[in-house]
Amino acid sequence: MSTKLECHQNGIRFENPFLVGSGPPSTNAKVIARSFEAGWGGSVIKTICLDHTKIRNIAPRYGKHFYNEKCIGFTNNELITDRPLEVWLDEIRALKKEFPTKVLIASIMEGPIRDNWHRLTEAVCGAGADMIELNLSCPHGMPELKMGQAMGQCPEIVSDVVGWCVEASTVPVWAKMTPNVTDITAPAKAAMEAGAHGLTAINTILSVAAIDMKTFKPTPNVKGISAFGGYSYTAVKPIGIRMVGELAMAFPGVEISGVGGIVDGRSAAEYLCMGAGTLQVCTGIMLDGFKVIDKLKTELTAILDQHGMERVHELKGKSLEYFGTMKEMADRLEASKQKTKAHTNSFDRDNIVDVSKELTL
Repeated sequence: MSTKLECHQNGIRFENPFLVGSGPPSTNAKVIARSFEAGWGGSVIKTICLDHTKIRNIAPRYGKHFYNEKCIGFTNNELITDRPLEVWLDEIRALKKEFPTKVLIASIMEGPIRDNWHRLTEAVCGAGADMIELNLSCPHGMPELKMGQAMGQCPEIVSDVVGWCVEASTVPVWAKMTPNVTDITAPAKAAMEAGAHGLTAINTILSVAAIDMKTFKPTPNVKGISAFGGYSYTAVKPIGIRMVGELAMAFPGVEISGVGGIVDGRSAAEYLCMGAGTLQVCTGIMLDGFKVIDKLKTELTAILDQHGMERVHELKGKSLEYFGTMKEMADRLEASKQKTKAHTNSFDRDNIVDVSKELTL
């Protein structure tokens, strides 16, 4: 078996960089087991909290954005898991026993209360999770309780929460960043300074999937009422790789798990080139199934082969050196014009001298 796709983050081995992102494709142990059997390198479980009874999911909660009759964007109003914590802890234990070489990452969320984060962190560590991902970024995840995006948009709260979890954790802790900010590096800086071992980017982008032109109602809606949802799938990739690049350049050496619009080997490679070390897929699995892993691995391996690379991490950060500022771009363009002008003038003078000699003779 080829080891080209094998990689490491925070000292943990991944048989390949492709992880199931937190959401419906990781909704319980049975589903996660299917992903492992299909060949995914790891899975981030659907986000859990201490009290599942406060979670009230709705239906319908999905909407699609089409361009030329092809789905390019997907909006969801999915909340975190409504299954009990104890059930999840049992399933984490069972999954690690059955799939000891697969990486299982516990996604957790709570309000800004230190004891709650301590209890939840200690619980998933005790059950055997390999890593923890802090959901500080769900765009519609109970903002009335200061959870999800409402937390991730405030660097002070991010600092507190990350610090609480790191002090209670026995495994690496990643902070999942929200894209619904002006500058993603601000909350990320707070997370890193508080001790986060890595960053996940991005979560979904606040959106409206579509408006029904017959009724003027947004899609999806429940009994005529809608709410802004989280946008994902192929259309968000340009934003996702931009933000991953910003994080990689702001915090050299940081471990990043890239998320957003990864549907093939090329989009996977683009995230790696922008500084990601692992890659998470959620919507792509929802629409195409777990078997999409075969396409992802085959196409990414082909890209490595094209460049004579033996390890997937040789792609990591390959594109970052080509980014600068608009001023630097303008300065380089002007310098190039001046060089071309000088060369042209020199060429013309040489020609004039040559012609003059010919005339004299």
